[in-house]
Amino acid sequence: MAVQTLVELFDTAVKQHPRPDMLQSKRNGSWISISSEEAMLTVQRLATALSELGIGKGDRVAILSNNRPEWILADQAILRLGAVVVTIYPTLLPHQIEFILQDSGASAVFCENQVQGRKLEAIKANCPHLETVICFENVDECSAHGFEHLCERGAERLEGGDDTVASVDIEADDLATLIYTSGTTGEPKGVMLSHRNIVSNVINSVKGFDLGPHDNCLSFLPLSHVFERMAGYYIMVHCGVGISFAESVETVAENMLEIRPTVMVSVPRLYEKIYTRVLDMAIQGPALKRGIFFWAKNVGQKWVDVKISGRATPPHLAFLKAVADALVFSKLRKRTGGRLRFFISGGAPLAKEIAEFFYAAGLVVYEGYGLTETSPVIAVNHPAAFRPGTVGPPVTNVEVRIAEDGEILTRSDSVMMGYWNRPAATAEVMEGGWFHTGDIGFIDEDGFLHITDRKKDIIVTAGGKNVAPQPIENEFKLSRYVTEICLIGDKRKYLVALIVPSFDSLREYLRRHQLAFSNTRAMLDSPEIQGLFQHLVDKINAGRSSYEQIKYFRLLEKEFSQEEDELTPSLKVKRRIIQERYSDLIEQMYPDE
Repeated sequence: MAVQTLVELFDTAVKQHPRPDMLQSKRNGSWISISSEEAMLTVQRLATALSELGIGKGDRVAILSNNRPEWILADQAILRLGAVVVTIYPTLLPHQIEFILQDSGASAVFCENQVQGRKLEAIKANCPHLETVICFENVDECSAHGFEHLCERGAERLEGGDDTVASVDIEADDLATLIYTSGTTGEPKGVMLSHRNIVSNVINSVKGFDLGPHDNCLSFLPLSHVFERMAGYYIMVHCGVGISFAESVETVAENMLEIRPTVMVSVPRLYEKIYTRVLDMAIQGPALKRGIFFWAKNVGQKWVDVKISGRATPPHLAFLKAVADALVFSKLRKRTGGRLRFFISGGAPLAKEIAEFFYAAGLVVYEGYGLTETSPVIAVNHPAAFRPGTVGPPVTNVEVRIAEDGEILTRSDSVMMGYWNRPAATAEVMEGGWFHTGDIGFIDEDGFLHITDRKKDIIVTAGGKNVAPQPIENEFKLSRYVTEICLIGDKRKYLVALIVPSFDSLREYLRRHQLAFSNTRAMLDSPEIQGLFQHLVDKINAGRSSYEQIKYFRLLEKEFSQEEDELTPSLKVKRRIIQERYSDLIEQMYPDE
């Protein structure tokens, strides 16, 4: 019988793909493995203990934690009871957590440690539904049930013949999870996803990929986000892939060398950072090394052009590519652990030039596209259908059509049940079974989906010209000197930009040019640095229509961050927040209005 629920998905995987290292995490400097058998036993024990605490079908239970094995074990235990998993990003502030707990009516919450426990203590009085707190660690330092103690309690009850969990009837159309969209604007909405929504997306999205027990995935994107949860967790479990959890975002490079993963799921920011770091190292190196790198990059681009076109590779180009590989690209592969077969990218657009560079280096990045509301994958590149600069063809059993105004519409079993307690908001995005994504794009003659921009992000100038900011912003982010950029210009006479520089690259620039400044602001306002960025702006402006050109820019002193509510968990810029926060700076660039 085909898998229909997330519980069946987990149980089937454990039986069909037993492995000693189903889940791995680093504790006290050593990697610790949890086998499939241990994981199943822990899930059964934990579910039994939760049932004793009164948690049952339809109850909402939140998880507030960074990635770790207990996140997955808690998720599976909650689902086994027919309860609903409410995911909360560990970076959220207390008042944001309070909103989600209140809105969802969660009766219990798993939290990671005393840091998250203190957040809950501060808001618990305002969350009348919240009765139970379970802590993964440091339980003595917060008033909560201990994870280990609950598992022990569950083991005792199972040994005593408690079969409550086994008798729970879970259907494919039961609500499985509430995922609150961070969104780039407005109040978060709870997206209701059923077991059918997610399981159908797992089964359809994995077609075309060769994933199995021979693979290991390094997980570092937040499991609170639908992309990592589905692609980096449910798909990996379904295919029997081992999951290793990075210690943090900062240790990903180090953990890659230790785990030597064969597959990874990430957002474009990782690839952008690797790309700019490689460029930096080449530019800073001796003239010979620099020359070899850019020669290899050029050869790689020519090779990619031939491969993507489907033409046979000329012998002389194949020879040059082999030399480039030996001299340059093989070294880049070693930095990923040397076994990586491919990356999966999603959450935001990936620049075509970066995708092609990785492909030339033997580190193919399969870019996909989707939303929380679509569980999430709508389209994805894969080995049999790969074209950089696109998000691939729609996945099997997912319909896509383009509305008259260019908006992407989709219909499938993966489309959400609706927004929690928000029928009006649901009706706004659903029409005849078709979900309105809010993204603008088109499907080319070969069936590949292209994303142009977010519908709400399209800038309409005072002159009535439409400007899609993302392609322009992505061109800037190819520069080693740019970390982030936010274009402004809606209902204005011209475009302006707020630019977050790459401070590491600027420090190297200052060192090479023997420049020194008393503080960051003085450096950014200096003629040398202003000239550097003006040259970049002029270069990008030169290839664009007058209404797409940036007239003024300002350099910001600090990076955008999730903690400051300036980035979504998938690291997309929250334009409304940025425009509000830097309104004074923006107005300086419109002196005549």
